[in-house]
Amino acid sequence: MTIASFNSALDLSGAYGLTAPSRNITTAISLPGDVHGALLAADLIPDPYFGENEKLVMWVNETAWNVERRFDASADDIDGYLTLTLSEVDCIATIRLNGEVIAHTDNSFVRHDIDVTGKVHQGENTLRIEFGIAPDVAKARSDAHPFPIPFTYNYQTNGLKGIHMNFIRKAACHAGWDWGICTMPVGVYGTMSLRKSRLARQESVEVEQSHGANSVELSIKTRVFAFAHGEVELEHKIDGQTITDKVAVQKGENVFTHNLTIQNPKIWWPAGQGAQPLYELTTNLEGEITTRKIGLRKLEWIIEKDEIDHSFKCRINGRDITMMGANWIPADAIPSRVTPAVIRDLLESAKAANMNMLRIWGGGQYEPDYFYDLCDELGILLWHDFMFSCMSYPSDREFLASVETEITQQVRRLSHHASIALWCGDNEVIGSLNWYPETRAEKERYIANYDRLNSMLHRIVEDEDPARRFWPSSPSLGYMDFSDGWHSDTRGDLHYWDVWHSAKSFDAYRSVNPRFASEFGFQSFTSMNVIETFSEEKDRNPSSPVMENHQRNNGGNARIIETMTRYFRFPRDFDQMVFLSQIQQGLAIKTAIEYWRSTKPRCMGTLYWQINDIWPVASWSSLDYGGQWKLMHYMARRFYNLVNVVAVPDASNTEITLKAVNDTGRPVSIGLEVLAVGVGGATRTLFSGNSAIGADAALAVTGIAVSDLADDEFLFFVWKDAAGKVLGENDYFPKPYKAYELVQPTISSSWSEREGQAVLTLVADKPAFFATASVDVPGYFSDNAITLLPGRPVDLTFIPRHGGKASVVELNGSLNVRNLAETF
Repeated sequence: MTIASFNSALDLSGAYGLTAPSRNITTAISLPGDVHGALLAADLIPDPYFGENEKLVMWVNETAWNVERRFDASADDIDGYLTLTLSEVDCIATIRLNGEVIAHTDNSFVRHDIDVTGKVHQGENTLRIEFGIAPDVAKARSDAHPFPIPFTYNYQTNGLKGIHMNFIRKAACHAGWDWGICTMPVGVYGTMSLRKSRLARQESVEVEQSHGANSVELSIKTRVFAFAHGEVELEHKIDGQTITDKVAVQKGENVFTHNLTIQNPKIWWPAGQGAQPLYELTTNLEGEITTRKIGLRKLEWIIEKDEIDHSFKCRINGRDITMMGANWIPADAIPSRVTPAVIRDLLESAKAANMNMLRIWGGGQYEPDYFYDLCDELGILLWHDFMFSCMSYPSDREFLASVETEITQQVRRLSHHASIALWCGDNEVIGSLNWYPETRAEKERYIANYDRLNSMLHRIVEDEDPARRFWPSSPSLGYMDFSDGWHSDTRGDLHYWDVWHSAKSFDAYRSVNPRFASEFGFQSFTSMNVIETFSEEKDRNPSSPVMENHQRNNGGNARIIETMTRYFRFPRDFDQMVFLSQIQQGLAIKTAIEYWRSTKPRCMGTLYWQINDIWPVASWSSLDYGGQWKLMHYMARRFYNLVNVVAVPDASNTEITLKAVNDTGRPVSIGLEVLAVGVGGATRTLFSGNSAIGADAALAVTGIAVSDLADDEFLFFVWKDAAGKVLGENDYFPKPYKAYELVQPTISSSWSEREGQAVLTLVADKPAFFATASVDVPGYFSDNAITLLPGRPVDLTFIPRHGGKASVVELNGSLNVRNLAETF
């Protein structure tokens, strides 16, 4: 049976006029897009990211902007019921069609479906969006609220006055953060469409799964909005099966459920644990066709009483799988710069570093559809915060009604994705009650205020997506528990910031034993070639105004340098300081993750802060703004190795236990060789033996007394599988690197081509630490920041980014190889 096509859509994206009457500005803007992008294209503002230009362009977000375009509609385009769909309108706006006000918007996370039947003319029409000044609206709402609700201190970095972002619904980090620039962008980032319906339009399609022994039953729930009573034809196609139904609709929202069974299903697994097969579901409502990719998997969160307190682990297709990954923030502070290619590059780098989970942080945004499609494709699970972070929010009826629409729409939009693992109420909102004088003084009031919002979020998830876990906050000790979850490591998820914010030693990571570490981090400077994009040569000093402007955490640059003096000798110039800061950052997070993984099954997840940057800045990220790999990302590729061996010193640093970690679903046999290596190159074997590690397990393999090492020796160990293939290498220094008299090595390099890929071979005559190869071509090596031992050549395969290609000649022309010994 073929469904007749009545419904259609007129795309309203494209060129608009942009005006700011108060500033006599008239130019063009492309929508979806943003005002900053348009002003940059018209050369009306300087690059906000360069120098201290942030301050020079602050007027943009303090200005009222209008966008307008004319569009033609044919008789056929308007022959039916009409819906103007606008999504991600950021943020305070009045919508006019042919001069008539048809909507007011104030939530950039809501899709607006505006009934414009009878309002669109045959021929020329005018669509106009008038944007209000969001900071002014936010302040007015705050001033009118019956009790004070302070905004986060993150808005006052570098002398910014701060914005009451908790009173408007847009990405909280648009006003700045302790890693972010304040741009407060204005624009439209999502769908702009005039939809024609014979009788009804699609609202959402959700898919629930019930897994049997050799089949999966799908329950497909379709929401249809009807303009009047009648009948419509609805069709679903998946896996060669077609369901066609003629259904009666009543005016308003209608829900229809259809069931089908997929026999002998291909099961979806997170990255590193299996394949990611996806079934295409096509839904047709009388010519309005939408498609979704469905990954079949069973996912549960196991939070139950155990001998410690309560477990916190993710069970996928019957296996308890350790979550390994990082936190995600928006990819750019200027939204128009974010494209599917940019997002694919970042997510592919996450997968390349052996990650299987990212946390969508609550101070950012719900990402576009293609983001979640890519996560499904790549096997990256998502811990998904709702968009509340680091401050309290109102709980009056109007605010809650807006948020209810937001959360309901977003859950319905995203719940079919295999990648969505968990819905979380917020980031650090309950913890923030201890941060501000107002909330500390009347904590009971603010807890009640918090619960009104949080309980509504919980109810929506239970109603709309009952198969998924709702977790109240991050960090949290559990449902209806408003106690301090920051320093309890026996249940729930943990944010551990004492090493960075309290300047504790890296060893402090081993003093806590989280069940699931969902935030922790350490800063570095962004890479030197990135620094060169926003600074002049005179600015390249850690305490220059420009470098301090590109550091948004108070005292951050000083903390990087002070910590450096604990572990390393002081670098000889700024370039070496930048390099050393990235070594230091990776070492900090390596210390944490290797130890916490070794405590498996106690700790079943580590998500470091953070994977990406929103602009070029000193931060906790492992990828530079633009996606280039910092040294920590290479280290992440190793410390997230599925079969790993790590060194765990005791509290007194007298005994080192080598522990093997197996995060695969099958038993593994390894051969482990442990060497004592002098910094001059002398080598002796301390241990050589085989070990069997059970599936999804960790065990101690051997112990080494620190007293068995000479003053100039460190541990180097390599493990191989039963066939002799090297699975990984690691090292451990029982003393700070500054305590060793490092010998400057000579590192020789040569290139070859193997199976169409460029391979760099490095050979050192003396031990070389954190040996790092870099080239100007966008891409990354298969390993980097490595330890080279004499007589052990190491091959590094170059992988171009963005689908590019690079010849050996091109790569060799810009090759630079450096190591720790040359930093001082």
